[in-house]
Amino acid sequence: MLNRLSLAYGVLAGTFKVRFVPFVLAFLYANLRIAVWVAQALDNVAFPKLRTTKVARPIVIVGNPRTGTTFLHRFLVENDFGSGMHLYRSLYPSILLQKVLRPFLPLLEKVSPARFHQSAAHETNLSSVETDDVSVFFRYFDGFFLYGFFLAWDDTDRMPLFDPSVRDTTGRDFDWLEAAWKRSLVAQGSDRIVAKLFSTGPRTPAFLKRFPDAHILYMVRDPVEVIPSTFSLVTGVLDKAFGYSTLPDDVRGRYNERLYLALVDLFRRFHADWTSGTIDRSRVMVVSYDRMMKDFDGLMAEMIPFFDMHPTEAQLAAIRTTAAEQRAYTSKHTYKLEKYGLDADRIRRDCAFVYEEWLTPRSAESA
Repeated sequence: MLNRLSLAYGVLAGTFKVRFVPFVLAFLYANLRIAVWVAQALDNVAFPKLRTTKVARPIVIVGNPRTGTTFLHRFLVENDFGSGMHLYRSLYPSILLQKVLRPFLPLLEKVSPARFHQSAAHETNLSSVETDDVSVFFRYFDGFFLYGFFLAWDDTDRMPLFDPSVRDTTGRDFDWLEAAWKRSLVAQGSDRIVAKLFSTGPRTPAFLKRFPDAHILYMVRDPVEVIPSTFSLVTGVLDKAFGYSTLPDDVRGRYNERLYLALVDLFRRFHADWTSGTIDRSRVMVVSYDRMMKDFDGLMAEMIPFFDMHPTEAQLAAIRTTAAEQRAYTSKHTYKLEKYGLDADRIRRDCAFVYEEWLTPRSAESA
């Protein structure tokens, strides 16, 4: 971890010219780690149910960012298909700590990293259900977010640090997620987790080996829409926090290329496992973003049996209402490929395997 902290500081100081604030953040992070460690030890005494709670039949939403993962994640949690990890539960992964801090969440919002998100791209706050990758990031200062927001800016390409074939942190990460999920289940009085994990895409076979009764939803959407939308989301945060748009063209260009390749690689690694037979397809349902927008009720009619669930009348009513809203929905999130040096034809070429396996390519005029 010290190496990753050092590399991140090099980026903050060298690229973003932020030199003092990282020391304050490091101090706060160290104290948070200590507080969580102590509080979790007390959890085991205060909540004996933790010892018998099992993570059974988790529903896990996987896919590249901007494929509809957040919408589906929040819909399932809000309508009691299972419980999810709110952002504050990922930041403070102790039941006791959560109970103490919950009344102060409005105050903590003022220093929360969620405040850097643009609401049109991704509306979030400490009380929002969020991706479980955040929990791994704050526990180990590692993973998907560390590379995408920080280490992809380094002079040296640090992608090998996050390549499972070079540095495999699967066991560590899954152990932590299981522990965090148990606490979330006990805290919320639930018996089933609904998670969202971008990082599971390249590690789906290993995840299914560790959680053999998991139900995985793999979200897929046209890469020509996914990749620039992800750039808009990520660079929007970076612009608000560090002034992305003010950085030299060559520095932004190098970062953009690395982020682009990483996003294509997320598609490629899942596809390689999917087509090689290393993924048990009976445990994975591929969900089309376009169908989710146009035929949500029909999609849910197939999804619910996949979960081994019987819907309540309230859930069926929510599905019908949401289906009508989805068909009428128009996103307010706008972006241009050219801003990030992206080219639609290149994306189609590099992601041809996505179209061949799951999608019908759109014409250049309609993209």
